[in-house]
Amino acid sequence: MNNRIVLDIETAGMPFEAIEPAIQEYLLRYAQTEDEVAAEKQKTGLYPYTAEIVCIGMLNPDTNRGQVLVSAPPGSPPWCNEEGTIEFFPHTERSMLERFWEIVSRYDQIITFNGRGFDAPFLHIRSAILGVKCTRNLMPPRFDASQHIDMLEELTFHGASRKFSLDIVCIGFGIDSPKRHGVVGLEIAEMHRAGRYREIAEYNVLDLLATKELWERWVSTQPPKSGK
Repeated sequence: MNNRIVLDIETAGMPFEAIEPAIQEYLLRYAQTEDEVAAEKQKTGLYPYTAEIVCIGMLNPDTNRGQVLVSAPPGSPPWCNEEGTIEFFPHTERSMLERFWEIVSRYDQIITFNGRGFDAPFLHIRSAILGVKCTRNLMPPRFDASQHIDMLEELTFHGASRKFSLDIVCIGFGIDSPKRHGVVGLEIAEMHRAGRYREIAEYNVLDLLATKELWERWVSTQPPKSGK
């Protein structure tokens, strides 16, 4: 298979006070202490009902060329990385999703880290909320990696062993971790509100590159199976 793409998204949660009271109550239903309440309020970026997609990154692992679609103010210009291999395009969330579904329909296989647990459901649900037509199913049968190989699923053998974050996995494999570059996922909402969309996009590229290298290391050492 030589028609595949690495996929990663970034999301930004709404300020907790701006969320509908019924949803606030639901999210805090098990939080009993002040620390637990504060922790839950930090998680709004994890749910498609309290967050928006602010960046979608796509990288062809065979050509090392890619596109990053990022939420930015109207009129913001596109740009490229220094090597000219990654193009960055400003969008609204709706136009970002429309462009994403157009691009991803051209590929046979997507490669993610925790894509089944986060990126794919988020993309489908946000598209449904915004009325954007999906062009393919990002959640095909779980044990067939030929359409979607989720490296978290691979490395836990579909839940048989313990899960670790991308940061920990990268450290274990000796791969440069995106988390060592000064940004963590929970900071994306603050960065988005501050208009730091270029930093969000460039951070997304680090996730793409780490996932690509992890996938390459994995499939080069494992027995042949669907999804290689």
